[in-house]
Amino acid sequence: MFLRPLMLAAALACSTAGLAHAQAADNTLRFAYNQTLESPNPYFTTLRLGVIVGRNAWDTLIARDNDSGEFSPLLATEWIWADDTTLDLTLREGVTFHDGSDFDADDVVATLTYAADPANGIVSQQIASWIASVEKTGPLSVRIKAKAPTPAAMEYLSTQLAIFPAGYFTGPQGATSAPLPVGTGPYKFDSYAPGGELLLSRFEGYFADSPKTGAKIDKVSIRIVPDIQTQLADLMSGGVDLIMGLPRDQADQLSQMPGVQVVSGETMRIVFLQMNTTDTGQEALKDKRVRQAINHAIDRKSISENLVGQGSTVINAICFQDQFGCTQDVTSYDYDPEKAKALLAEAGVSGLTVSLAAYRERHISEAIINYLAEAGITAQLQFMQPAAMRDAMRAHQVDMMQNAWGAYSMFDASATAPVYFGAQPDDNNLDPELKTIFDQAGATMDAEQRKALYAQGFEKIAAEAYAVPMFTLPVQYAGAEGLSFQTYPDEILRFWEMSWQ
Repeated sequence: MFLRPLMLAAALACSTAGLAHAQAADNTLRFAYNQTLESPNPYFTTLRLGVIVGRNAWDTLIARDNDSGEFSPLLATEWIWADDTTLDLTLREGVTFHDGSDFDADDVVATLTYAADPANGIVSQQIASWIASVEKTGPLSVRIKAKAPTPAAMEYLSTQLAIFPAGYFTGPQGATSAPLPVGTGPYKFDSYAPGGELLLSRFEGYFADSPKTGAKIDKVSIRIVPDIQTQLADLMSGGVDLIMGLPRDQADQLSQMPGVQVVSGETMRIVFLQMNTTDTGQEALKDKRVRQAINHAIDRKSISENLVGQGSTVINAICFQDQFGCTQDVTSYDYDPEKAKALLAEAGVSGLTVSLAAYRERHISEAIINYLAEAGITAQLQFMQPAAMRDAMRAHQVDMMQNAWGAYSMFDASATAPVYFGAQPDDNNLDPELKTIFDQAGATMDAEQRKALYAQGFEKIAAEAYAVPMFTLPVQYAGAEGLSFQTYPDEILRFWEMSWQ
């Protein structure tokens, strides 16, 4: 399955029609999101909003076709693998950055070299850590050398490796002297206030041969509105045109209202509980029987069906079914609270208290806490901002983490498995055997061998009960009258495809 779109033409009640028409006449889209964007720069955020903004304001060297899954030209028009570690690319002529500068090979060399250097601190180093060097071979041609064969290289180049102008970065952690972020995408930054509004406008100089061409909406206003009730009120009053991430109960209520359409669809985002078995974690979690007990204690199917709803599928492995290398045929744990209690007793554990960190879907956190309590485990919720939770995870300061990982919308298991179980910063188990397995999978060009290695790794994660795989997380969208857009399993809102009718 590749990215088959769902058409959504949402309409509000007639009382909001005047405001909706005014917004359409203004040709502006007002989008509300519930989590604060830690950075507008796609290299320095893991938040879904950051990924969405990144795809609209920046281009990558290549693109993935939504229907076929094949790679297609974007900033590069041609490419060839000279050998297993050497990729030669011909770049597109006539592309202009938002600041008016011309795109050329120097920009690619500067951006990818910056991203590949760990000293610069991009938040997900794995997307660039495979790059050994980037060399300019002509005004519009580059050569990328990989440290080892990297079968997922094209996935990285088509998703997260956005190209900035040479000279944009002046230091680590995204330091720059530019007043606003600069890309080549179909939308450019007009203004940005941390924690406040982000305003994009259609880039009139966008190149015509791009698969992202044809943007119709002039301006996109993005506001951070943490409270869902406020989002709904804004939607109903016409102050907001589009919201996403509605909880199941709110979506059900909204779908019953005349003139409002709510669309729900499965995404590639997976929810799972990660357990910290390092020296700084809860001692009891080092016992596999305790981890198995936690798996048996949680009714994943009930949470998926009753709290998450249509479009949610229970998973047994920490990957999305359509990612290359993903297999769900691994050791699994049925809901069995009595077995959970027996395993805890066998391990000599009673009155266990653990910390549970989460940053979204609090209602799911509360359900998990209730199930654990029935098995005799007290989970103390630490609800955080995404960046704070990520920092706590990487410092191994919490016992359990409720993750909702969208894998940067990459259809390859390398975007998930090594991130959390391959000795990268988010790994809270640090199992050397898993590191070896996923390192080998990430450097093996033979497709069948890669699949076998990933299957081995996912089975070990399951057998050791290092995590509790939960389910896929659908996204619920609601929009204003006359707004036409498509939704995709990769959760990327393509503003350049949207229009007012």
